[in-house]
Amino acid sequence: MAVLIGIDEAGYGPILGPLVVSSAAFSIPDAHLKKDLWNLLGRAVAKKKKHLAGRLLITDSKKAYNKSIGINHLRRTVLASLLTVHENHGKPQNPAQLLERVCPQCIRRLTQYPWYENLSEPSLGGDEDDIEIASLALKNTLLAGEMRLLGIKSSCLDVAHYNRMVSAVKNKASVLFTAICGLVKQAFDSTCESEDLQIIVDRQSGRIRYRKLLGRMFGELDLKILREDNSVSSYELADYGKVMRLHFAVRADERFLPVSLASMTSKYVRQVLMESINRYFISRCTHLAPTAGYWKDGTRFIKELETHPAGVKYDSDKLIRCR
Repeated sequence: MAVLIGIDEAGYGPILGPLVVSSAAFSIPDAHLKKDLWNLLGRAVAKKKKHLAGRLLITDSKKAYNKSIGINHLRRTVLASLLTVHENHGKPQNPAQLLERVCPQCIRRLTQYPWYENLSEPSLGGDEDDIEIASLALKNTLLAGEMRLLGIKSSCLDVAHYNRMVSAVKNKASVLFTAICGLVKQAFDSTCESEDLQIIVDRQSGRIRYRKLLGRMFGELDLKILREDNSVSSYELADYGKVMRLHFAVRADERFLPVSLASMTSKYVRQVLMESINRYFISRCTHLAPTAGYWKDGTRFIKELETHPAGVKYDSDKLIRCR
């Protein structure tokens, strides 16, 4: 059996809200590694919104979410997938439970933010019965193909934590790569020697060569270049009989189902936390329009906060990212 993991991020460009990097791990027969998982799981999932017929949409998060579409597809897919993994615990009911499932290590840091103080209060929403049915369909379809969804994990870099990391390394691309490698290391450490570990990551800013970066992050592992070209950069990293293959692929979030699920998870976690930011400030500043946190609108949001008659005070190092 192989362990196939997809990794992707959401929130690299904004000036407000967290940067979130997520992984989605599947156990699949070796023979399925080069097959299209959308076809294999076609009874339960689909790549396009058209003709879903109750199936889960798993696609690049940019296609699953925008202002007009809203959060429904992200929420339904992520919560149903988490229910598939944690069947005995039910689906998360609020943002606090969501973070406990995917990113428990960030919870202590988030308690230091006034806009994240009450994450156990708002409901995540969604149709409970529909999510349970979609989760059961996914589980049964996976089992029919001798596959399992092993887990979904996130690394949530809240603004203050992100700012400290950027200040230390002077490069936000390095911060993102460090977060990616943290999830890669978790996967490597938790995988058995007998399992074929394959990890796919969306190519980073057009970079083709990753040997030096990987050497710095995984200096204790033997590193071999398998391929470096315009479509994919592949590496083998090994230690005492344990091996993983790491692939940085162009448009991975569109081409590989585990990467798409990771993309949707990252976007959903970020959106849930952005909703908390908006809820906090709008409840104190009437007529303040919500923001998605990207540069132009994020700048508008900050200016309106600064000039608002209510004069809400905030720690800018916890709200605004350094560039």
